[in-house]
Amino acid sequence: MSTVKVSLTVNGERHELDVEPRLLLVHLLRDRLGLTGTHVGCDTSNCGACTVHVDGEAIKSCTVLAVQADGAEVKTIEGMASADGTLHPLQESFWNDHALQCGYCTPGMIMSAADLLTRNPDPSEEEIRHGLEGNLCRCTGYHNIVRAVQSAAKGGSGRIEVPAPASESAATAEAVASEVKP
Repeated sequence: MSTVKVSLTVNGERHELDVEPRLLLVHLLRDRLGLTGTHVGCDTSNCGACTVHVDGEAIKSCTVLAVQADGAEVKTIEGMASADGTLHPLQESFWNDHALQCGYCTPGMIMSAADLLTRNPDPSEEEIRHGLEGNLCRCTGYHNIVRAVQSAAKGGSGRIEVPAPASESAATAEAVASEVKP
């Protein structure tokens, strides 16, 4: 099969790759770039486990061809923590508010919640629930997830400085970024 050259920036790093025209963005991220924090749940855009940001907007990467992301800025869950390993406020809130169960939905939930907080830095509980409607969690009743988003919103839409030893912070960021690697 023929290939197409795509160039995109993922988590601040520029990539130029030859891809098959039918390759989904989720598979480019996971299989070609090794960013396995973006999960494949349903391949039908129902579960939201594959949610990433493309040019600042949350999208389900199982519904986008890699060639459609040519020239785009892509952010995955691995790109949410600071370069020094400091967790993003949502990652910290999910950790602190026990919004993690099996972890499969967590990256997509965090990416969708980040998009919501960018558009609405002080959402109501109803707005949070509506903003996360496209993300399914089979382990919880969503209560702790909603609470985690509320906690992050109270801290502001920017990064919260979380005091922790560098080694602990980096280990925690890695754990939250890739809870499950199927």
